[in-house]
Amino acid sequence: MHIGEFADKKVLVVGMARSGVAAAKLLASAGIEVTINDSKSADELGDALKPLEGYALDRQLGKAAMECLEGKDILVLSPGIPDKAAFVVKAKEMGIRVIAEIELAYEMSDGEMVAITGTNGKTTTVTLLNQIFLDAGFRSQAVGNIGYPYAEGVMGEKTGDRYVCECSSFQMETVDGFHPRAAALLNITEDHLNRHGTMAEYTRLKMRMFEKQTAADYAVFNGDDPALAGLDGQVRSRTLFFSRKGEVENGCFLRGDTVVFRLDGKETEIIDRREIYIPGPHNLENAMAAVCLAMVSGISAESMAQTLRTFKGVEHRIEFTRELRGVRYYNDSKGTNVDSTVCAVRTMDRPTVIILGGSDKHCDFTPLAKSMLASDNIREAVLIGVTAQQIEDTFKTNGYTAITRASSMEDAVKKATDLASEGWNVLLSPACASFDMFHDYEERGRIFKEIVRSL
Repeated sequence: MHIGEFADKKVLVVGMARSGVAAAKLLASAGIEVTINDSKSADELGDALKPLEGYALDRQLGKAAMECLEGKDILVLSPGIPDKAAFVVKAKEMGIRVIAEIELAYEMSDGEMVAITGTNGKTTTVTLLNQIFLDAGFRSQAVGNIGYPYAEGVMGEKTGDRYVCECSSFQMETVDGFHPRAAALLNITEDHLNRHGTMAEYTRLKMRMFEKQTAADYAVFNGDDPALAGLDGQVRSRTLFFSRKGEVENGCFLRGDTVVFRLDGKETEIIDRREIYIPGPHNLENAMAAVCLAMVSGISAESMAQTLRTFKGVEHRIEFTRELRGVRYYNDSKGTNVDSTVCAVRTMDRPTVIILGGSDKHCDFTPLAKSMLASDNIREAVLIGVTAQQIEDTFKTNGYTAITRASSMEDAVKKATDLASEGWNVLLSPACASFDMFHDYEERGRIFKEIVRSL
């Protein structure tokens, strides 16, 4: 870890969620003058501030960030704060440098970092690649949007450390020097339009991950996603592609059932696709993206194949929870947008009751309705949350009418259980954010699992 340009600077960290707390902790541990701010008071923040006990900080809590800008050199933002917020605009006008927590962590780190973004599959691919590095004998940490702040990882950094950083579009609003040696864009589908406004802006922010790359670096793209067509022409780095549907010149593809990596004409067979533990075509794509990043990071095919055979996925992502009276329950609370839930629908191989609904991200549920109609397995839908009426209207317009409404998660699980028969699945995959009823998708998933286990 090094202090770099943060030496002798006065830094304001706004937003005392996990990333903000980690940023303040990292800066204070390096002896940098730090002010922390949140619109909530210390009492309201409660245990969230416990990691900062014992650090010398100027605590400006329970007040507007606009009141804390004077005299500051750098403003560090939590990802939940948009770069268009009035105090952020004012800070820029005052000449204050505005950066994301992952930018701060990257600049203070001496470790090697690879990065992954996309609308769906980020967390699975990040966790898988991190496990590939660990199994190959490296000290590695999965950081960023995955829920473990990059700044927290840098706190205990040792020589030779690696980081696999999950990048969100929110975080990409305020990066400038962020420079992964290798990075992958998994896919782009409609999401977060309530914040970014247009798909063009959402795509632009995803592409910012590659901005600082050079010809010595690698950019990995999904060759099967039409939304990514032509984006490889915007990067200066070497481009690799992964594809389930056809061979690529450089990157990862299928030859029959064999996953193959090719670079500059040299081919390496990795694994038979049927040996990959995590199920579904979307997870095959995630595995192929991880293969590309691992190969250019010097990992052997034998080592990564062993990880692919044993990696069991991540919590809240089509996570098997329990089987009761022949009914299997799956927690896919991380299905926070339409395309993610479509992937879960395609993975179901038995009759299924799906629990849908949550807070509104201004997305169209028509593709989900069509996917459910095309599936032989999605027999019933139980709807909850703010978007329940919107989903019901969209489904009925498209001809899907097997709909039940529920008032809470507990009610939804009860009704789904009543609808399911032996040999069926109950799948929580909301296609929506969680903020209407829960703190985040993780809390939603945990509560679902608690209810299921109490049945």
